[in-house]
Amino acid sequence: MDLKLTDKFAVVTGSTAGIGQAIANSLAAEGARVVVNGRSQESVDAALKQMDLGDQAIGVAADVSTDEGCQTLLDRATDVAPIDILINNAGIFEPKPFEEITDQDWQKFFEVNVMSGVRMSRGVMESMRQRGWGRILFIASESAINIPVEMVHYGMTKTAQLAISRGLAKTLKDTGVTVNSVLPGPTWSEGVERFVKSLAGDGDLDSVKKNFFAENRPASLIQRFAKPEEVAAMATYLCGEQAGTTTGAAVRCDGGIVDTCF
Repeated sequence: MDLKLTDKFAVVTGSTAGIGQAIANSLAAEGARVVVNGRSQESVDAALKQMDLGDQAIGVAADVSTDEGCQTLLDRATDVAPIDILINNAGIFEPKPFEEITDQDWQKFFEVNVMSGVRMSRGVMESMRQRGWGRILFIASESAINIPVEMVHYGMTKTAQLAISRGLAKTLKDTGVTVNSVLPGPTWSEGVERFVKSLAGDGDLDSVKKNFFAENRPASLIQRFAKPEEVAAMATYLCGEQAGTTTGAAVRCDGGIVDTCF
């Protein structure tokens, strides 16, 4: 399927590793030019070297948890070309009992996971509207619906992303700009590997990984971690011309964890 993304210009926040990097690679494979973003120049340079996309990839180091960082990323990107596709992927998570989550933790998670997407989307929406085409995507999580007891603050931010995505889609009604959320299930990335290692403690990682779904996510219908490339495939399709009727949606690629048909 030709998604008609050749020469589209995409910004993927938090794309030096994991799902973000997989999305950037997938968009590039469809012919798009991509901006790879991370907080440090070192991480951006390492990702660009690993991805080996040549002139199709541009690296921008910017901390999108701040207004200044978002503006830096927007300015550097639009110096190259108008942004056709925005993937709001940057995010953090951390298992912590509710009673130990501080005010600072709540604020930090909101700034990184929610406000980065708000600021970036606000920065691209008018240009997309004027040009009559655009794609804005929030990489949320099944945790937006199944709030994880081990990290309620994370689940809160993912639920907020769904509300923002739906509201922005309605704001951009009849403009040619679509706005959607993707809800991955547990995906084997660097961050999840650290999370599972924290569960394992001094135990065997392979054993904990094998038993994770039976013990921690029994509702999963696939009983395994997704690959970042599998999530990226869904995100990339939603950026294509053929997905023009999909907007305001929360599209699941959660391995069936969410126990509903809708």
